[in-house]
Amino acid sequence: MKFRNTRQHRVAQVSATALSLVAATALLAGCASSDPTASSDPSSGSASKKTSLTVAIGSDVVSLDPQLQGDLTSMSVADNIFDTLTVRGADNELHPGIATKWKQKDPLTWEFTIRKGVEFQNGEKLDAEAVAFSINRLLDPATKSPIVELVNVKSAVAVNPTTVDFQMKATDPVIPAKVSLFGGVIVPPKLITEEGAEAFAKHPVGSGPYSFVSRSQAESIVLKANPHYWGAKPAVKNLTFKIMPNPASALAALQSGEADIVTGITKDAANQLGTSPDTTVKSTAGIRTYDLSIDTITDGPLANADVRKALNEAVDVPTLISTVMAGAAKQTPTLVPSSVYGFDASVKPFPYDVKDAKALLKKAGYAKGFSTTLSASSADSALAQAIAGQLGKIGVTAKVAVVDPQTAKSEIITLNKRRDGGLYLMANSGWTLDSVSFLQSVVKSDRRSSRWNNPEADQLIVAGETGTVPATRLKTFSTMQKLLKSEAPFVYLFNVNNTYALRSTVKWTMPVTGILNMSTATVK
Repeated sequence: MKFRNTRQHRVAQVSATALSLVAATALLAGCASSDPTASSDPSSGSASKKTSLTVAIGSDVVSLDPQLQGDLTSMSVADNIFDTLTVRGADNELHPGIATKWKQKDPLTWEFTIRKGVEFQNGEKLDAEAVAFSINRLLDPATKSPIVELVNVKSAVAVNPTTVDFQMKATDPVIPAKVSLFGGVIVPPKLITEEGAEAFAKHPVGSGPYSFVSRSQAESIVLKANPHYWGAKPAVKNLTFKIMPNPASALAALQSGEADIVTGITKDAANQLGTSPDTTVKSTAGIRTYDLSIDTITDGPLANADVRKALNEAVDVPTLISTVMAGAAKQTPTLVPSSVYGFDASVKPFPYDVKDAKALLKKAGYAKGFSTTLSASSADSALAQAIAGQLGKIGVTAKVAVVDPQTAKSEIITLNKRRDGGLYLMANSGWTLDSVSFLQSVVKSDRRSSRWNNPEADQLIVAGETGTVPATRLKTFSTMQKLLKSEAPFVYLFNVNNTYALRSTVKWTMPVTGILNMSTATVK
């Protein structure tokens, strides 16, 4: 099967029908690539096209070292500087990246064929040795990477200059998808070895369509087009990510022309732009899924399953969607959205039922309610306050503790048991489009964002991560979703549309994953 140059697919329009994920067996088949030189150059258009673009993002990156971050914003910036082994196209299928083809040689070995003639932006050769170094650096406990997707990989071995084998600790059918973003970023071995990780994080060097220029912490990150990029050359030559946590300020910047694209906004906020011919608002299907993560481990009311079910019945999710989210979201029965592989449609959302919620609290011994905290990013403060108000109707006083988005990433999303207690408003983007990506980091008890210790759930996660028989995996995910419903270790909310606004002169569409790869963007 042949493919066009894959960087052009990565941020192209995603249709609603593309949201259905191919069954896991499709991931076990290899993919062949075409000659990348056959692709068109988007910069070879009208001379009137502008070559600079400013993208407003809601928070700064955690790190410019792509293996020391685990959030979508940081990965979005990294995705412009670095390449990954595979990429996901507009059709939601996997396509070649640095790997031109892949196959599962046996249950414990994945083989990747590496693209020839690719160099890092400093001239260093990108070959099988560089790929093996990158994967092994990610796996090394000394790196302290928050990325967990390659948990089943034991090591990567460069068999020859164009072949890398992943030696597995356990079978993993989703490996090709897991190396399409976080787990598959390729970094330069010589530079990191000679200059060190700290220097690399300050001035990252990849092989992607853009090269790093500068960073002003909490203000901006500046990139420039890589003239030696192996794929289609980006039309935008100067790319700036401007950190603007205040949506109103970001939209004002869009209207004034200071910003060209504003991301991470609600549909309601975007609609404040009105009908100006200078700006356009887009709201497309997304996978980012919100929930309240509950500290089920600490003794107290939240350790009781009936209390947790009461919280779910007290939250009026449809009203939150229609008001706070301006309709740009879809209710989720558990942690898994309906558009990904493994979703079980037989599991229904909790009903909104204040009377029954109060009865459940009484049954658990909390007839008069109780007090707790609800921690959230300032970007989600309106949603957090609305939820707290609904919980108050059953006698639960949830004091909202708002932190800046950067702190939310380091201390709420990546908990590592530093801030246990209460409720945590979180969002997860399972970018592999497989159920396990929405579950593994927040459910399994030894993972970075888990607040639940359930042996059955732990076993189900392992089964989902390692199973190779599609029917068995589907049954595993179904059992997991039913367990999530019965134990209610989260308050389940919704998955949101990708809503963003852009100048009418900009042509670009956000993919379902929400990644901000700008290599196909054009500006009139």
